[in-house]
Amino acid sequence: MAFGNEDRPDRADLAQVAFDELSGLVRNLGGELAAFRRRALQAEARVKALEEAGGGQAYNAQGRINDLERENADLRARLEAATDRTRQMLDRVRFLRQQHDLGGER
Repeated sequence: MAFGNEDRPDRADLAQVAFDELSGLVRNLGGELAAFRRRALQAEARVKALEEAGGGQAYNAQGRINDLERENADLRARLEAATDRTRQMLDRVRFLRQQHDLGGER
């Protein structure tokens, strides 16, 4: 099956089609780039707002979590020490009460 000259796409037509496709891709890429730029600017604005809200310090959630975990561990240790001291005092009171009760029976 032989093509006549009028049935075959012209090289100029193929080049135009390829150029049109490329132009469309570049436009889409430009739109996506603009969207990413907007998102980056919004993210930078949020970081700046968080830094300003934190008294000029960078917002550091992990650092805050670590600080709170250390404080929690310290408070648990202090609570355990206070519990031990309370038990000791209660044992002394019981001992004194027993001594008093024994002394009163004689």
